[in-house]
Amino acid sequence: MRTYVSAEEATARGRAARERVPAESRDRAAVGPRRPTVAEFIAASNRGRIPELVGLRVGRMLASPFTFLRGAAGLMAADLADGPHSGLPAQLCGDAHAANFGLYGTPRGDITMDINDFDETIVGPWEWDLERLAASLVLAGREAGASAEDCERAAYDAVASYRRTIVELAQLPFMQSWTALADASILDHARADGLVDDFHKAVKKARKNTSAKVVKKWTEHLDDHETGISRHRFINDPPVLTHVTPERADAVIDGLERYANTIRESRRSLLARFAVSDVAFRIVGTGSVGLHSYVALLHGNDGESLVLQVKQANPSALAPYLPAQPKRHEGERIVVGARTVQAETDILLGWTTIDVGDDGQLPFIVRQFRNLKGGIDPAGLSDDLDDYGRLAGALLARAHARSLDPRALAGYLGDDFDDDRLETAIARFAVRYADQTEADHATLAAAVAAGDIAADVS
Repeated sequence: MRTYVSAEEATARGRAARERVPAESRDRAAVGPRRPTVAEFIAASNRGRIPELVGLRVGRMLASPFTFLRGAAGLMAADLADGPHSGLPAQLCGDAHAANFGLYGTPRGDITMDINDFDETIVGPWEWDLERLAASLVLAGREAGASAEDCERAAYDAVASYRRTIVELAQLPFMQSWTALADASILDHARADGLVDDFHKAVKKARKNTSAKVVKKWTEHLDDHETGISRHRFINDPPVLTHVTPERADAVIDGLERYANTIRESRRSLLARFAVSDVAFRIVGTGSVGLHSYVALLHGNDGESLVLQVKQANPSALAPYLPAQPKRHEGERIVVGARTVQAETDILLGWTTIDVGDDGQLPFIVRQFRNLKGGIDPAGLSDDLDDYGRLAGALLARAHARSLDPRALAGYLGDDFDDDRLETAIARFAVRYADQTEADHATLAAAVAAGDIAADVS
């Protein structure tokens, strides 16, 4: 706080970076020199996962090239690792594909849209997030049946929106830029008018996505006649939702008691008013399949229920391709990353360690399971994919501006919007990378068909 960096100094830093790494250098080959084969990647990324769920993870990656990309953040990191980067680091999402932007509830009960997955978060080149977003938009568009021109346009527009947002944030007072675009005004800013109806439909649906809905759909009612307490218990629904042993439930509850110390003090007394009714194992996502993941059902005041997700935190898949970073609890890494990047963060987001038996003491994150969550599926947008690209680009820019001085980044990006070399270069790379991902997906499908890699497509 003793030294002030002027706007001129910060902007000059970005311009110097652009001299070293010009925008057109981003139009390059899709495959990097450190890329493993698809089989090597699958084998390495499955290490440490629950063996009987590995086939299900592969099966989900087989669904489409877009779902393959969603499960292959580490493979793309290998391709990006030796590419050009400006030397301007940011707190990355680490997995900024198009489906990782969604709606969720703020502490005040409002609904906001932001990046919503931080399993791979790490400090690294801002370009990695933007290029992953661009490539994912091309793949999502292809899955939706959009034309090749529209797919490339969505990637181009995402970069253009990212650049425009950064330049505008760089010109705002610091306090104003920090809280900018945290509501539906993001649609107007991103020029995403085509998504207005989709957004409002998603908000309406998200408002119903609560712990109470989970209890109604996934649990059965039990009355304890001895204590007079009315509770609920999860209904077994294998393989997605399964009961755990009493010993594992106790271990999870022990972890939850420790987790309370990682949330803000003002919220610990709130959490302490609840008690755990049940714990179950639940399979989630694509990249997270095979990790330990639990849902904990808590009961509160007058029939109130709260469902928490307790999810294993693996090291970031990007870490092997970046300089060594300070060692910390992997759950803490994810929580700090989310708190750094998101405009609004789950008030019950924290971390813990749990003894899971044969696999020993493992790190976990804890968060509300259904916190007014929702979203717009980019793979279902054949007509408004470019609007979604502009929306996601603006959201990613806001996220990066919270850890990287937007004035420096604006200096790199430039404010001459007639000069579109950056947008063109990244869009071309995105198409090339989408082609490579389709080839990778085909390679995986062939290996599964040949019996070389096991997959469960049920």
